[in-house]
Amino acid sequence: MHPFRVKMPAMTSAAVEITVGHVVLEADLSLPARPSGLIVFAHGSGSSRHSRRNREVARVLNDASFATLLLDLLTAQEEAVDQFTSEYRFDIPRLGLRVVSALDWTAAREDLRGLRIGCFGASTGAAAALIAAADRPGLTAAVVSRGGRPDLAGDALPRVIAPTLLIVGGNDEPVIQLNEEAMKRMTANVRLEIVPGATHLFEEAGAMDHVSRLAIDWFTSYVGSQQ
Repeated sequence: MHPFRVKMPAMTSAAVEITVGHVVLEADLSLPARPSGLIVFAHGSGSSRHSRRNREVARVLNDASFATLLLDLLTAQEEAVDQFTSEYRFDIPRLGLRVVSALDWTAAREDLRGLRIGCFGASTGAAAALIAAADRPGLTAAVVSRGGRPDLAGDALPRVIAPTLLIVGGNDEPVIQLNEEAMKRMTANVRLEIVPGATHLFEEAGAMDHVSRLAIDWFTSYVGSQQ
């Protein structure tokens, strides 16, 4: 075939492993031919890289030419224990360290090096993403939280400099209040978006589409390669 007629694949996907100390975390990397940025997903309480809702957002981001890394914050063994004890899902320092390690891993890969990075966190994963943004300000260009618990990031909140979008369901009143309290501790450019009629898991018709649109707009503004 003539070399100029060879078509590059629109998307390559691979299962990858990220070593954090003595544990190995599993992740799924999707890489467009010409990525405009990379979004690292930090999943929340009792969830994993197989989360239907986060994979839905990731597909929309892939269609917009963003690479995505869907990361398991717990090992299979930890997940098995956590299902009964919930002891790991609220271990925010542990989860934050693992998102930091994922950011370092992306910076070390030749095919990802140079891409601006955003973090998308859900539930307790949002706190982990904010801790990573505070600890790696040079690597994190933006953060989006979906139904997140940014308050659990604690003293990391004032250190976050990445523009941060907090998305909360309109019927998730306790979490709205927690997000508002977290905003008061932040000095970064931070915005709260309420999705009308949505509950904590955004299971209502159209709710995740709304989340995806907000995330694309935010990441295009702050992560896209035109920046």
